[in-house]
Amino acid sequence: MADPFAQLIPEARSFLEELARDNTRDWFHANKTRYEAHLKTPSQLLQEQICADFRKRSESPVTAKLFRPQRDIRFSKDKTPYHTHLHMLWQVRGTLDFGVFLGISPGSCRIGGGVMSFDKSQILTWRSSIDGSQGAAIASALETLAQQGFKAGDPELKRVPSPYDKDHPQADLLRRKSLTLWRDLPTDDWSQPLMALNSAFADLRPLRALLTAGLTAANLP
Repeated sequence: MADPFAQLIPEARSFLEELARDNTRDWFHANKTRYEAHLKTPSQLLQEQICADFRKRSESPVTAKLFRPQRDIRFSKDKTPYHTHLHMLWQVRGTLDFGVFLGISPGSCRIGGGVMSFDKSQILTWRSSIDGSQGAAIASALETLAQQGFKAGDPELKRVPSPYDKDHPQADLLRRKSLTLWRDLPTDDWSQPLMALNSAFADLRPLRALLTAGLTAANLP
């Protein structure tokens, strides 16, 4: 069965390529109807469908967000008014909110997932979990995901936080304040975003389960 959103990524890339060449309010306003028809509306419909699919797989509430095209230029030296990418986020709610992301830009398309930021209470629980038995399990899950094309960014902290030893076997994980992974979507799959997102969530579910279990166990008395 053909993906009902087969044209979303090609149409978005074409629009964003043109926007990158003429990133002005005049150009965007002249093409706003095209943005609404080819990017915003199909993105919102895709979000609704993925929310329903993820709810079936996770049995958890799922929310979605389509990031606005306008840039916040108040404190930026770069005054171009619009983003030249299209970003979507799904949040699977629970003990730990787990995000799944889709990013479309003129030169690429990426799917990601994970926790964008541990809050103040979660970061301490995260470190306690990593210091315990969950640390090795999460590290193993990340190795498996790396073999499936998911790459994590560098840790935010340069040093292992106290009271953990700098030579801790999970030093890389302890230095993290978030945990997100991304993989490039092959061009052959650009016409199948619905399948690609569901496939990515299936691959990421074991990591979500480990993170949730780790935070829950670390909170137990």
